[in-house]
Amino acid sequence: MQRNGFEWHRPDGAVRAAVLVLSGSSGRVESERAALLARHGALALTCRWFGGAGQPPGICEVPLETFTKMLDALQQKAPGVPLGFVGTSKTAEAAVAVAARDHRLDAVVALAPTHVAWANVGPGADGVTHPYRSSWTWRGRPLPFVPYDDDWTPGPEPVSYRALYERSLARDPGAVSAALLHPGPGRHLLVAGGADALWPALPSAHALQALCRKASVPVEVVSTATAGHRVVLPGERPLPPNPARAFGGDDDADRELGALAWPRVLDTLSLDRTHQ
Repeated sequence: MQRNGFEWHRPDGAVRAAVLVLSGSSGRVESERAALLARHGALALTCRWFGGAGQPPGICEVPLETFTKMLDALQQKAPGVPLGFVGTSKTAEAAVAVAARDHRLDAVVALAPTHVAWANVGPGADGVTHPYRSSWTWRGRPLPFVPYDDDWTPGPEPVSYRALYERSLARDPGAVSAALLHPGPGRHLLVAGGADALWPALPSAHALQALCRKASVPVEVVSTATAGHRVVLPGERPLPPNPARAFGGDDDADRELGALAWPRVLDTLSLDRTHQ
């Protein structure tokens, strides 16, 4: 059901958890994933979070309050149940950043995560892409971020951007240290493919795992060596290939990682495993 730009998916039975489900830099509405989680007891909310009417045209200084307001809406409709955030890629980045600032979040499921806040992807509200700004703000202030290495040159299409992110991390250790995503107290499940061609999700997951352990935050990493950037959970359809961008892995490898992670996703979100 859509209301005020939000797409709600309700379980047939009791609500076991309230879960925000968002896509990454595609801006896609995660209808299929939200419906999947609803079948296991989630009140699931998904929506377009940038690029729509009245929204930033790119992922540039997006207020993290964008997401905390969605958590408000979930909590109003389902008070008293665990609150979770399932994010992919850029919204995995956002989910960890939000959890550090909004301790209502009981669980973060970060698919293809990163351990730092990055520079903008696309233009801000002013239409400007460069010089780089943070992807995120909190209470009107930009989060520290890692800028991209402008000396990197993309190869032929489909382009793998992993080397850009690796070079950017190596180029400015001070920026990396400032931009680390220190976790909040909720459970963190990090799901990453070793063959991710968009960015180094598995090394980032291990770095984020270390940050969680340092803060005594419950954390688990689920990974396979052959999966790419786009994890496919059981019951989901793989996304079509993108002729311009390489994601790594393949449908079988991405399904394998999704199947391995799925029981942990349900446990982390306090959802029902009996209907798998």
